[in-house]
Amino acid sequence: MTLEIFTALVAFAFVTVITPGPNNLMLMASGANFGFRRTVPHMMGIGIGFPSMVLLVGVGVMQVFDLWAPSYVILKVLSVGYLLYLAWKVAHAAPPKEAGAEVEGKPLSFFQSAAFQWVNPKAWSMALSAITLYATSRDMTAVLWVAGVYVGVSAISTTGWTVLGQQMRRLLKNRARLRVFNWTMAVLLVVTLIPVLWPASA
Repeated sequence: MTLEIFTALVAFAFVTVITPGPNNLMLMASGANFGFRRTVPHMMGIGIGFPSMVLLVGVGVMQVFDLWAPSYVILKVLSVGYLLYLAWKVAHAAPPKEAGAEVEGKPLSFFQSAAFQWVNPKAWSMALSAITLYATSRDMTAVLWVAGVYVGVSAISTTGWTVLGQQMRRLLKNRARLRVFNWTMAVLLVVTLIPVLWPASA
């Protein structure tokens, strides 16, 4: 991979991970509700889970889907269902002091966050685009470069969005404001489903 292509890859990866999407909206909500420390497993799940997904897509996991066409429909149903579930969790998230009293008052774990990448519509779009553009030969070295770059930029993005949410806690100490914030984040999560349900309008 030449320096020119590598630079373009870094820029592409950074723009795709830093822009608002399901992962970033949930990180900001988690940072606001639970703080930075409790959100670290969620951050690591994205930072490791998504590059792992890129790697598997690059080595040919999409061929498995191509062999059985209904798998695309199943993936879409799972994506919609799980995103709606997460939106509900965000809307009903409890602040840290109440977390022990409500099941919903828990941030995503590492494994939940990593697994979510496989039903995250934006993650699929990013992974497919990155491999198509920067690892066209599907050579293992090129695929590893793409995945490695996403490890680096994901660390920047996850940290930034979580810190943003954490800083917002000062404005959200009022319970009513926190509830409005959580419901707003939940609605925005649902809005991210529009390109999945109506591709023509994306």
